[in-house]
Amino acid sequence: MASPVRRGAARRDELADALVELVLAEGFAGFTLDDVAARLRCSKRTLYGLAGSKEQLVTAAVVRFFRAATDRVEAAVATRSAPADRLAAYLRAVSAELAPASAAFFEDVASFAPAADIYQRNTRAAARRVREIITEGVESGAFRDVHVAFAAEVVASTMEAIQQRRIAATTGLDDAEAYEQLATLLVRGLRS
Repeated sequence: MASPVRRGAARRDELADALVELVLAEGFAGFTLDDVAARLRCSKRTLYGLAGSKEQLVTAAVVRFFRAATDRVEAAVATRSAPADRLAAYLRAVSAELAPASAAFFEDVASFAPAADIYQRNTRAAARRVREIITEGVESGAFRDVHVAFAAEVVASTMEAIQQRRIAATTGLDDAEAYEQLATLLVRGLRS
């Protein structure tokens, strides 16, 4: 039989995962703590066990989402060895991770500074990871001999434009679709 501490930790994890699903599907700006408690079928006191305020709760949910997404993206890359396959797997996994997120989620993230900062930090980390893969590909001869710093800057700028909603505004692509398009463009453009 699981101890009360383990059951409590499991329940907090379950609630945190449900919160992530809720904010991905519907955003968070319009919710009150009462709304969240009702939707998650728990008390406000239970929510306060996760975080001290709505803002902290949202921030914790966004952090949890990006941590789990990063782990799954890296797991997808780890199954590939060729640089082109690794690059495609990375960007397509990012696309898959962002796919469940609604437009309301992205709009709310963009307008809530703590969440926008988390997304921006994750975007920068993703751009660094893409640069590493491009460097591997150029050094191994799998990719054409491009100026890696320039290619990485183009990727970073595009990823930042996706994160800041500029790509959605100018193309109509959601973030997941934009990452899929970026994957196709890069892999085709970099192959030797």
